[in-house]
Amino acid sequence: MPFHQTSFHQNPLSWTRTFLLCAGLVVSTAATTTAWAQSSCSSDGQTAPTGLLERFISADCETCWADSKTVRAQPGELTVDWIVPSDKGEDAPLSTVASRDASQRLQALRQVAPKDFINVRKTVPPTPLTLRVAHGLAFGGYMGVSIELTAAAGARLPTETLTAWLLLAEEIPVGAEGTPVPRNLARNSLISLWVKRSQLLNSEQNTDQAQAAARLYESRPMGIPAGANPDHLHVLGWVENEKGEVMAAAVSVCGG
Repeated sequence: MPFHQTSFHQNPLSWTRTFLLCAGLVVSTAATTTAWAQSSCSSDGQTAPTGLLERFISADCETCWADSKTVRAQPGELTVDWIVPSDKGEDAPLSTVASRDASQRLQALRQVAPKDFINVRKTVPPTPLTLRVAHGLAFGGYMGVSIELTAAAGARLPTETLTAWLLLAEEIPVGAEGTPVPRNLARNSLISLWVKRSQLLNSEQNTDQAQAAARLYESRPMGIPAGANPDHLHVLGWVENEKGEVMAAAVSVCGG
């Protein structure tokens, strides 16, 4: 169960470095690529979320996890559950699932760490943009993940800087450790800054380059935290503009 495991957090900036250093010892690049290609877990065919609900719980507040008054998701709303580290460190009751990523997300939202909990809601308005998230099979302690933003025919991608959040989340069903609601517990995250140029350079006018420029894309190996159940992991993500508005969101679903 999530609160009786060893600490798992990994610095997101070191994922790729760690993976490259360990790849020769754990798996070959070819094997990893094959595992990624076998993915049947993506947001393809899923209805895009119309809202984003982020629930932040202090690692000090053990009762917050089981609070019957926990805010429920509205229809069409994507939920994320963050456990925020506290000054007590490993002595905090929920420290084993606390993540520095939660602190980084609070900073991005211009929120301070809660003493107990806070909830942040954002709407996702209709848009010609489509966000796709996907992940591969768990392999050697890692999972290949990707996030891609495209525009509908006749539409253009934004020219402003965008921030893409891609989370490896563990599905926690109702009743697990007493939770009164289903949760997507944030286990690891990838944060990307995307800068879209307003037009192609003359050297980029051929078809392949034009198609590549018509999307924003990122793929990485993401470390699977110790204690996380690989069978319950999936990815979810969203893209925000410079004002912090959510422009598109998506969540992966695994095929049979």
